[in-house]
Amino acid sequence: MTNLNPTVAVPRVTVRAAALAAPARLTAITMLALIAYYFIGFDQGAVSVFGSDTHVHEFLHDARHLLGFPCH
Repeated sequence: MTNLNPTVAVPRVTVRAAALAAPARLTAITMLALIAYYFIGFDQGAVSVFGSDTHVHEFLHDARHLLGFPCH
């Protein structure tokens, strides 16, 4: 006969650990969003990470127009 209600061990999370995890997660998400914003909006010309190479610009060209960035 099988046990339909198995006991599940629930890990204890202290309030301090949860309080430290939220700002770290927020910081990581913010940094990733800023990096994505840079590559979609500003990676061209003098501020390009890749110099005069426009592969990133062309790859994200439609997203630039969708978000309202001028690029022509």
